[in-house]
Amino acid sequence: MTAPKDIVWPLEPHTKGKHEVLRHYLERWFPILGLTQGRIVFIDGFAGPGKYAGGEKGSPLIALDVFLRHQAKFRAEVQFGFIENDTKRAAYLKTLIDKLKPSLPKNCAVEVLTGAFDQTMTGVLDVLDAQGENLAPALVMVDPFGVSDTPMAVIERILHGDKTEVYVSFMYREINRFKATREFEKPLTDLFGTEEWRKGIDLEGDAKKDFFYRLYELQLRKAGAKHVLHFDLYEGNQLVYAIFFATHHWRGPDKMKEAIWKVAPFGDFSFHGTRSTQLTLGLKTVDYAPLREALQNRFRGKGFVTIEQVTAFVGSDQTDFHTGQLKKRVLKPMEKEKLIEVDPETRDMRGTFPDGTKLRLV
Repeated sequence: MTAPKDIVWPLEPHTKGKHEVLRHYLERWFPILGLTQGRIVFIDGFAGPGKYAGGEKGSPLIALDVFLRHQAKFRAEVQFGFIENDTKRAAYLKTLIDKLKPSLPKNCAVEVLTGAFDQTMTGVLDVLDAQGENLAPALVMVDPFGVSDTPMAVIERILHGDKTEVYVSFMYREINRFKATREFEKPLTDLFGTEEWRKGIDLEGDAKKDFFYRLYELQLRKAGAKHVLHFDLYEGNQLVYAIFFATHHWRGPDKMKEAIWKVAPFGDFSFHGTRSTQLTLGLKTVDYAPLREALQNRFRGKGFVTIEQVTAFVGSDQTDFHTGQLKKRVLKPMEKEKLIEVDPETRDMRGTFPDGTKLRLV
């Protein structure tokens, strides 16, 4: 994607969709961590000016808006770091933040940092290392216009924290246009943290895309992520980019998938599943066949398993679905069709699956 030249620019449909995902996820993230942690951090690595040409809010103001609507429910200290490399956009964002500061509670600190994401984030992490500390529970948004300034080495340092997460826009179209010149070699090596990308550059079509997706996922896992989720963003039939989400616990991808499913397709924009590539998310009529198949592949022949095991599998990065879709939409119909056997000693009422329920896929 070509970076705009103006301070503000029109909001594109795919960006609106991505911001809706962010909003829905933060609606879950702030209350959960705000009740359990002493301090939490939201970092926007490519913050932009904070608003679009039509007055729509950018990701920094969306994050602050969600926080203000939830902050009364918890006492955690919340720190916002908005990183923007363009000095004019950073200044514009700072004027917007300054107007908001009188309405911010005492447990909230906001800082606009002017500089490149990789260099600025490295400086922050160096200070923490010198103090013998890890990054506090954090969500770091990495949303570049291309493939530069987003090295895997920095992502790895972020993921050293045991409750840190990254939300990355993976610009596959830019990689697909790559020309074998030295100008592009270092950014790609930095992006993946390896030169293995060279093995995929001459592939074609889906084989090329799948190679780079698998490589980026592998590198995120090597960087410390236990769960790596990704979904494709399309405009019409054209892939715009993918969202990669890396975290340490299965409840993270579960809440992220719930957020993505809430964004109904609009105009030519839609999210597509990646484990079920023909699955368009957010539609009123949902095809649950891929989830049924995933459950059968994972648990058939395993004997009785607990509902907790099934729930953790569905919520993890192994499916495109979230746990809110599991019991009523999938398990209950499967039981009616005699595709599931439930241990009657572990529940009181047919068609329900309370904690401790044991079931077997037949």
